[in-house]
Amino acid sequence: MKRPGMQQPDPVAFIKANLPISPVPSIPEIRLHTAGPASGLWRLAGRREADPAPYWAYPWAGGAVLARYLLDRPEIVVGRRVLDLGAGSGLVAIAAAKAGAAAVTAVDIDANAIAAIGLNAAINGVDIIARAADIIEDPPPEIDLLVVGDLFYDPALALRVMAFLRRCQASGIEVLIGDPERAHLPQGELSRIATHIVADFGGGSSGGAVPAGVFSLFGNS
Repeated sequence: MKRPGMQQPDPVAFIKANLPISPVPSIPEIRLHTAGPASGLWRLAGRREADPAPYWAYPWAGGAVLARYLLDRPEIVVGRRVLDLGAGSGLVAIAAAKAGAAAVTAVDIDANAIAAIGLNAAINGVDIIARAADIIEDPPPEIDLLVVGDLFYDPALALRVMAFLRRCQASGIEVLIGDPERAHLPQGELSRIATHIVADFGGGSSGGAVPAGVFSLFGNS
């Protein structure tokens, strides 16, 4: 266990050394640094209650289904400004860039995720602007499409996210959500537009295949 005063590893060096690069299940076009049993991820993520959980180190079903959807339908993103909210590994942002988006921004509250996104973008040969920030109380950004993969695992977060998504939609931004119907997904406010079977390492699961949906908000054009 990390002792008080132990130096935090450099995230870029740690990820390169301990998280091997592998294709994403169901999305072989994209390769990511992904944690395994021997990665010792706690040394980077920390074990204090205030330390963000290392969600970025694994592909979650909500991100995987959105990535698959965008790669299969590049007309959704071609020439558009895209923001990936709660980007984690950058999987959805990378898919948007590969599909031809004009500009892609990935936002996550975890600085380690931002390090991973930079590495993962380079592996996949795409340019992504990565920012460590919590933007969901901010005014809507100047973008065309907001993509949200798997942010409905916590009730308080789900409420904040939906309020932000509604503000973005009201400002003219298209919103797409990817989720395997986790407990706090507000399905009564959403319209399912696609379903794919994808691997899921999030929410305490072991990476097995699950059905996940792509959703728009009611009222999206």
